[in-house]
Amino acid sequence: MRRLVILLLVLLAILHQDFWYWDSIYPLVLGFIPIGLAYHIGISITAGILWALAVHYCWPKDVDVPDESFTTEAPAAEVRR
Repeated sequence: MRRLVILLLVLLAILHQDFWYWDSIYPLVLGFIPIGLAYHIGISITAGILWALAVHYCWPKDVDVPDESFTTEAPAAEVRR
């Protein structure tokens, strides 16, 4: 799944470079959104979904697990009264 997420990331980076709607506001999507803006709205939503997939499938599982040797309390020998 990790390779699929990386492949989708590369594909999204390539699709982000839209040169076909750069100089055109027509056709209007839903009657009022220029086509280039609608395309970038779709790219942004897709990037959010891809980021959620990357976090779910590619993030290391042991990042949030605390070390056993690390404690926030001082050892008993160092406690002064």
